[in-house]
Amino acid sequence: MAKVRHSWDWGGLALWVGGFAAILIMASMTPDHRSVMPSYRTASEMFLSGRQLYDLNIAMGYLYSPAFAVLYVPFMKLGPVIGDSLWRILNFAVLTYAVWRQVRIINPENRLWMFSYALFLAVPITAGALRNGQATILLTGACWLLVLSALEGRRAETFLWATLAVVAKPTAIIVFLLVGALRLRLIPVLVLVLFFVLALPYAFAPVDYVNQLYRDFAMLMTSMSLDKSTAFDTADFTAPFTALGMPISTQAATLVRIVVALPTLLLVLWYDRNLDRRFAGLAIFLTAAFYMCLLNPRVEYNTFAVLAMPAGAALAAIWDNEDGGLLRSVAAIALFVTGLSGINSDLQEALRLWFRPVAMTAITLPILWWFWSVAHGRFKRAGVQAYA
Repeated sequence: MAKVRHSWDWGGLALWVGGFAAILIMASMTPDHRSVMPSYRTASEMFLSGRQLYDLNIAMGYLYSPAFAVLYVPFMKLGPVIGDSLWRILNFAVLTYAVWRQVRIINPENRLWMFSYALFLAVPITAGALRNGQATILLTGACWLLVLSALEGRRAETFLWATLAVVAKPTAIIVFLLVGALRLRLIPVLVLVLFFVLALPYAFAPVDYVNQLYRDFAMLMTSMSLDKSTAFDTADFTAPFTALGMPISTQAATLVRIVVALPTLLLVLWYDRNLDRRFAGLAIFLTAAFYMCLLNPRVEYNTFAVLAMPAGAALAAIWDNEDGGLLRSVAAIALFVTGLSGINSDLQEALRLWFRPVAMTAITLPILWWFWSVAHGRFKRAGVQAYA
């Protein structure tokens, strides 16, 4: 297979950038249509005026930390057109940079093709989150860059990306814990990040008010994880069983999440010690993203954007290092088609919640197996250069 595939060098990148430009244009014409940013703007306004951010009765609406309300204040001040557009651009830029940095690590000589191909495969799934302005995109890019920076021992970058990640969404704590286990010397940096993020709202609001926000936020996180009386339909690993009429109890689901956490940690540690350094960061983040999407009790339809982009980058790596095989073709087609499940409202309603966890599991597990095989030397072109 040729190292440079000219027909793909710009195709996926053009689709990614062009699609995002179209999203910006459509969103500027109807800023609040199919968007979560009215909730972001309202939260920032309420924070500045000292009003309550959370509705503990329904555990819906604004579901982010007080620090996120602070982060969004500058965008709120710029108004729904300019501010929301800049927010989307920030999300887009961070994720795009994460993919670019990853493919440069894997193969600098063929980085443009890999970059374009990964973006192409992930466009259908990520487009919805970009359109809605969800912080999921920022979470994905920041967590990915956090892993790469931590593996390279870059403390300042680790602090930056860890801060953005944990402010974007509390689920970033999963990556925090994995990074701390991988690089014990970075634990002080991660602890400093947590203190910084927790302290940030106090710089802009009275102490008693922020204390109450944190108490409410803690109660909200508990009710979201354990109380199924709230009206929220999750798209995690329990969704397919619910669709089949065999719902998994809250206690059983929580037990599964705890049990799966240990093999997830062990797999990440194994990749770090045994896998070629070009692939280790990607394999580790893909594993973390899989856990975040399938085992997170608050997974939504668009949350799978977290998993789609690293899966696309991994498939680009497989294409770049294999001369044949069904995995790269079947998984690539499946990833792209999975994102098209929302192209029709009737189809989306029929497949909603249960389809993406099933499809993304079927796509991701073989990719993780491929990384395992590379570490065992079964794919000679990939080579093995483990960490010292």
